[in-house]
Amino acid sequence: MERKVALVTGASRGIGRAIAIGLAKEGILVAINYRSRDDAAEEVAREIAQIGGHAIVLKADVSKEDEVRSMVDKIKNTWGGIDILVNNAAIHRGGRIQNLTQEDWSSVINSVLGGTFHCCRYAVPLMIEKNWGRIINISSYAALHGYPGDTAYSSAKAGLLGFTMALAKEVASKGITVNVIVPGFIPTDMTAALFNTQEKIEQELQRIPMRRPGKPEEISDMVNFLVLKGDYITGTVIRIDGGLGI
Repeated sequence: MERKVALVTGASRGIGRAIAIGLAKEGILVAINYRSRDDAAEEVAREIAQIGGHAIVLKADVSKEDEVRSMVDKIKNTWGGIDILVNNAAIHRGGRIQNLTQEDWSSVINSVLGGTFHCCRYAVPLMIEKNWGRIINISSYAALHGYPGDTAYSSAKAGLLGFTMALAKEVASKGITVNVIVPGFIPTDMTAALFNTQEKIEQELQRIPMRRPGKPEEISDMVNFLVLKGDYITGTVIRIDGGLGI
């Protein structure tokens, strides 16, 4: 994996942070994308440097095509291209359908689906040049089962499933694999807003056959497996949820 280059979107915290650090441990050069948390993104880069890895920090709102194009150009100029793309960035806006604003709906759809589209649109040609690439999209349990008050987020994350399978067929002959990971209950800053009491956390744990939450590193481990060992895996939906989706 030496000299392979990865772009991880939404990598300043939570699952994205764990993925960026996990890839760096394998000797992969990591571009840490973030939208607003400069301090958190720089901290991830410092952690990667401490383990002997190499990272650059790039601020970009992936819902905006011009910012993604500029970000990809910077990666190409720095390291020559992109071999691995992890689409993790997402904005969460909730609310019952009658209260959900058009602005909130659009923000979620544009960040999750629009961001994935923009990043793939500019990264895939670089992968085709090398006849090798790995694209991993991070979805959500809400995509498969939904949550009340989460129509926007559930719709956006469900859209990644169809996106993944269609793109996998497009690029399979070019040496590029495309897969989607569906995490279950993984405590992060984002889920903290949804499970904000111990009672809610306990209720969620009772729905999980393994009776524990997942860890961001367990998502990172699967990303590494797909990158390192997943040559014949593409178009696949992989649940990492302790049995929550059974």
